[in-house]
Amino acid sequence: MTWLALTDPAERRFSLKGIGAEKRATQILPDRPDAVLNRGSIVLETNVAEDAKPQALFGYTNPHPEHRSLIFQAIPGGGVSLVTVQGDRIAHAAIAHRHAGRAETLRVTYSWDIKYNWGRLTLERVGDTLVTSVAVENPLPLTLTDLRDLMLGREGPAYAGDVVFAALSDQIEPIGPRPTMTSNTPIATPWGYKNVGALRRGDTVYAADGSVVPVLQNVATTVPARGSFAPIRFRAPYFGLQHDILIAPEQHIVIDGPEVDYLFACEKVLTPARHLVNGFAALNEPWGHTVRYCQLILPQHEPILAAGAPLESLYIGRIRRDAHQLASSVMYGLDRMDLPEHVQPSHKVLKWYEAIHLAKRRAA
Repeated sequence: MTWLALTDPAERRFSLKGIGAEKRATQILPDRPDAVLNRGSIVLETNVAEDAKPQALFGYTNPHPEHRSLIFQAIPGGGVSLVTVQGDRIAHAAIAHRHAGRAETLRVTYSWDIKYNWGRLTLERVGDTLVTSVAVENPLPLTLTDLRDLMLGREGPAYAGDVVFAALSDQIEPIGPRPTMTSNTPIATPWGYKNVGALRRGDTVYAADGSVVPVLQNVATTVPARGSFAPIRFRAPYFGLQHDILIAPEQHIVIDGPEVDYLFACEKVLTPARHLVNGFAALNEPWGHTVRYCQLILPQHEPILAAGAPLESLYIGRIRRDAHQLASSVMYGLDRMDLPEHVQPSHKVLKWYEAIHLAKRRAA
């Protein structure tokens, strides 16, 4: 997998060898205007306000020599549509957002494989497990000129102020649960701390309660280091850390204490790292264009000790029961019999407003 382009409010970058640490020695496509990327994904994140109105989010329009365009658009009710036009050919799809009505961040993924005449448009709400996908019938092939116009903004670009980033990959990008720890995050094991990226199926780790549990799987993925993927540095000695760690904004931290008991009537809760950023204990980390994250799958979704702090392992719910969902995830290719079923999270997962309220109470 190679990320070929990244666009955000600060810069636009495109390379046929790839961007970031996984840059290739050779180009993945001939550098010709008519070269076609037969398989790939466009991923974008956008903020959606409570009173969001229909608008073009991201895309391009080139009227010559024939009309060619690709536009992602916000539609009434909080959904997203995709319309691709090439001459008299049109491919389109739309997704209605089931839980619109408040400010939030949405992730939109358009993936295609021209060889198999297959396309998929996916909408995910950042911080939620809900994934909604629809088929894109007869997806149109995107040439190198199309992709450069789209990602570099050369022909009538649309880039709404609400868009956080957009990125282009040469592969079908996974949807659903994602890893959230950088590969050098130290994890407590019976043989001392080991980097999470070095752990394999059959290894054992310490759960946060001191029990020893087996690693069922270790999954990894490389993503754009922007938006909900942009690394956050958690600094020692806060949160019980012995060393600083770098994690994704959606990595859940186990929080306990009297405020938790008082506010939520339970001993411990899970809260996303992004709600704990305060400029000293947790802060946004400057990064390059891409970042690789790993995560462990454990039998009962046990929290693990990362450099001394209790962090959530990967919660996968009952994804093993859904062959299509499993094949679309970072667990693609794994035997479903080697995966557990997580009936419910190990602790209460705070909603966005609960997490913000708790963070304010702890900072007071």
